[in-house]
This record gives sequence, structure tokens and C-alpha cells, in this order.
Amino acid sequence: MTESLESPVPEPRDRLTRWRLVLGGDEADPADVHLSAEDLVRDRALSQLYNGPGDGPGRPGGPRRGGLGRSAPGVNRWLGDIRTYFPSSVVQVMQADAMDRLGLHELLLEPETMAAVQPDLNLVTTLVGLNRVIPEHSRTTARAVVRAVTDQLEQRLRSKTVQAVSGAVDRAARTRRPRHHEIDWRRTIAANLKHYLPEHGTVVPERLHGHARRTRQTQRHIILCIDQSGSMAESVVHSSVFGAVLASLRAVSTRLVAFDTEVVDLTDEIEDPVDVLFGVQLGGGTDINRALAYCQSLIERPEETVLVLISDLYEGGIAEEMIRRANAITSSGAVMVALLALSDSGAPSYDAAHAAALAAIGVPAFACTPDQFPDLMAAAIERRDLAQWAAANDIVVASAVEDD
Repeated sequence: MTESLESPVPEPRDRLTRWRLVLGGDEADPADVHLSAEDLVRDRALSQLYNGPGDGPGRPGGPRRGGLGRSAPGVNRWLGDIRTYFPSSVVQVMQADAMDRLGLHELLLEPETMAAVQPDLNLVTTLVGLNRVIPEHSRTTARAVVRAVTDQLEQRLRSKTVQAVSGAVDRAARTRRPRHHEIDWRRTIAANLKHYLPEHGTVVPERLHGHARRTRQTQRHIILCIDQSGSMAESVVHSSVFGAVLASLRAVSTRLVAFDTEVVDLTDEIEDPVDVLFGVQLGGGTDINRALAYCQSLIERPEETVLVLISDLYEGGIAEEMIRRANAITSSGAVMVALLALSDSGAPSYDAAHAAALAAIGVPAFACTPDQFPDLMAAAIERRDLAQWAAANDIVVASAVEDD
């Protein structure tokens, strides 16, 4: 196992070696620093990427010489080197930089190159953006890369989502006045033990606990409405994973809708996040009003429906009509929330005026991390105040009144 560049307490010489790798060689080389064979490979990998002309001294650019080039064998060898000699977090940064600095998107379409990369979220968003131009001979490999990441995300998020959503539906369906066949005897007995009568050897329940009769009327309906503009790429990936998890639950019925200026219903592909991601087209314009119109047509029982709009709210359609339609949806009894982002990437750029207008009609707008999303869905299903839920979780909610 090679020594990580991320050792928590580096020795003095380790620190000099790191500075040497950061700054490059020649005049930037700290005095008397000897690089091991493995560090020489690291240094070459850094030089091949960060050697752009006119970048100034040090990394990136500066005294480094060489260059990664644009040949498939050279790129594949470089990808193998960085996966071997750098920790995972650094590999992800270097892969992303290689795409940005060297424009390797064409080579990424070759199966040999895709097989050499380390699957990560940034790479998936890149592939999703390129999915319309990926040649047929590379599509299987591209799907395998995407599946590796979505499987990891699903493994991380499934358990909490199932527990939170199923529990919320269960709680929402409980009744304190159950019919005889609806009584939950275990909960009823536990809640009434203080009313045990020893002389009769029985419990006299003061309050019955049970479930309402489970029919289609108690099933909750969730609509995920996803903005597929380029800025929402990470949110699209997480939404596809959550869609698959929610679709596996009998307690809820889930629809997945993606939109730009057009609207596409991907519910038929919802069980497989990879199918969903290769069915979207990142980029293009945005018509939120049109998407909401379609979602509104799907709502049959508003009081049992949760509509999650995942968008940065940069509306390219009729903004006033978008707000009126959102107001009609909430006025019908449905729960609606606008997620400005569903990602781990921090505060997004969004249209503050539209977020404020939605907040004014009772549609809270805020960013949400994937780890927070299951609890958010539970709160929405239980029809709790979502603005209060966000505030309790230290989430900044868009204000209903914008400052001048």
C-alpha cells in the first residue's frame, strides 16, 4: 500500500516532499528534497496535467514540463497512475481538472479510457451530459461506470429512506378510533398497562391504537419533478437514486418527471437509476410552468400527494403563470416543496425572486443534502410545516420578502 498524501500528522520531511510535489521542480524545488520512486511517479502525473503555458510559477503550470497529451494510451496510463499513487479524493479532483484543462471529453467516449477512470459523482455528471454522443461501442462501459456510482449512493441512502418514508406513512395512517379488526393490540396493551386490573387478570384499555383500513386511499403519492438543465446535474443523479428507492416501497406511489423546455415522464424507467440518467438530456432551456402543468395533471388525490420540484428556479417560461400554478397545486391540498439543489455541493445559485414568490404562497424553497432528504420526505408525508423542519435542521429557507 503506498503512503497517502493525506497523512494526518506529516513528518517534517514528508511536509517538504509535499511542498516539492505541489510546487514542481527546477527553481521551485525546495532544497535537498529527494523523491522516492513512487513520488517521482506522482510528480510526473502532476506535471503531465498541470503544465499549461502562462500559468505562472508553481503548480498548476510554471516550471513543470511534459504534458499529458491527447492519445488514448497516454491518458489511460496516466489514469492508472493517479489511481495507484493518489488517494481517492485527490484522484477525483485530478480527473475533473483533466476534463476542464485538457478537454479530454472525446477520449472519455472510448471504452478503454472509461475503464481506466475511477467512478465518481463528477464523472457521472460528465457522462450524463455526453450521453447523446456516446458511441454505441462505448455505451456499455459508460453505463457500468454510472452504475458503480449509483449503486454506491443507493447503498448509502436506501436504509434511511425506507425507514423514514415507511414510518411516516405508517404514522400518518394511524387512528385512535380503530374498528375492531384495525386494532393494533401490541401498541394498545403497551399504552394501557397502567390500567391493568389484577383481580380480573386483564387490561382495560382507555384508548385504542390502530391503523386505518389499508386501501389505495391511504397510499401516499410522490411526484419528483426534476430540472435537467446543466447546472442541476448533481441533483439529477441523486434524484434518480431516490426515485428508484421510493419506487420500491409499496407504501408510496412515485412518479418521476424531468424537464427543460420539454417534459418527459421517466416513471417507466424509475426502478433503474442508470436508465433514468441515460434518459435525461442535461442542458438547454427551462420551462418550469410547463412541467408543473404536467405534474398537476397527475394529481388525483391532492391530500395524499407530495410534489417535490427540484430546480434552481431560473424560469425560461412564464414566471407569473408558474407561481399561479404552484398556488393552485397547494390550494388543492397537495404538499409542494421546491428544492434548489439536492446535493452535497453547498449553497446553489438560484433565482431568489422566484424562490421568494413561492415562499409567499406557502411553497418553501431551500437546498437539501441527500442525507437530509429522507427526513424531509417523512415531514412532507406527515404534512408538517416544512419551513419549520428546515429551520430545525439549520437549513436556510428562501425568504418570502426579498430585501432591496
